[in-house]
Amino acid sequence: MNILQVTPFFKPVWESGGVARVAYDISRNLHENGHAVTVYTTNRSIYPSDLPTNRPTDVDGMNVYYFENLRRYIPGATPPVIPYRMPAVAKRETARFDVIHIHDHRTLLTVIASHYARKYGVPYVLQAHGALPDDTGSARMKRLFDVLWAKKVILGAAGVIALNETEAERYRNLGVDEEKIVIVPNGIDLAEYPDLPPRGRFRAAWGIDDATKVVLYLGRLDPTKGIDLLIRSFGEVGQEFGDAVLMLVGGDMGHNEEFRRRVRSLGLDDRVIFTGFVSREDKMAAFTDADVFVTPSFTGFPITFLEACLCGTPIVTTGNGDLLGWVDNTVGFNTAYTPEALAGAIGRLLADDALRDGFSRQAKEIVRTRYNWQAIVHEIEALYAAVANGYREPRGG
Repeated sequence: MNILQVTPFFKPVWESGGVARVAYDISRNLHENGHAVTVYTTNRSIYPSDLPTNRPTDVDGMNVYYFENLRRYIPGATPPVIPYRMPAVAKRETARFDVIHIHDHRTLLTVIASHYARKYGVPYVLQAHGALPDDTGSARMKRLFDVLWAKKVILGAAGVIALNETEAERYRNLGVDEEKIVIVPNGIDLAEYPDLPPRGRFRAAWGIDDATKVVLYLGRLDPTKGIDLLIRSFGEVGQEFGDAVLMLVGGDMGHNEEFRRRVRSLGLDDRVIFTGFVSREDKMAAFTDADVFVTPSFTGFPITFLEACLCGTPIVTTGNGDLLGWVDNTVGFNTAYTPEALAGAIGRLLADDALRDGFSRQAKEIVRTRYNWQAIVHEIEALYAAVANGYREPRGG
């Protein structure tokens, strides 16, 4: 098949979070399965970038357009990503694709791609990546975008991918027909992790000895992820485990100072470490060296959960946001979204080496047998074939 992937972020812009990673892994596996893959994305990055823009570029055998983002030329404002060169390319190329896979429903890339898909009668699959709720982040802007464009984009899709049953129910509540909803989890490409880092490397880099208990958060340092709750929970954990440290691994999304104030207010300055953004190799080293990986709140299906499992690191999360039922009492704990409950779950794992070891073994097994991209992409290919065979003639407009 000739497939177009539309995503606001793509390799090498890994700092943007899970969407870039998932879009890349799906695209690469499709390419390796013999499909022709084109990617429309942007050069949006929080770091200086010399990515070639507005023209096709070969990335691992795929045809990738990094459309220049007009937003970077608007000082002091925070408008949406504006890929101003994309419409001309989409108008010229869209009709040649068999199917379009749109990642994230609240971007102007999505609006442009879905418009030309409808105009030329090309079916598109939408994957919101856990972003359907409008009560996180800039809720007012999200609701405005939904009124103007997003609901039309969602309801116009020939198929939608939900990462879990929670997200599937959100699609139903938006009016998506049941037969269009397919639950497909995220996966991990085992071939990209042939050798995990040896234990101790990340600890040594930060001056942490092997006896110290390490509680790890890895991801965007954003209030919606429950960082403040985690810091307060660690304040309780620290009273029982005097040698424990909390490592907050991820780029500053503009909220680090408020998190640092919370750390200072609890007297945890010397026990909470902000590492900043780290490389992928260092990320895996952090998972390997952690005793517990904690994500208090999330939506969708975070790749970090699978990376933690691959390294055998037990997980603690909550039912706030989305819920992954396979975590609880298999690879770790789902608990209540309170400082006391979170601290209790973390403390239980830190105190029990045998419990951690059991979850570690099960985590390694589950990620290798159930959540690998090779198997998951076959499900996505089946969805593509279904929507391509069942789509109608061009509708215009």
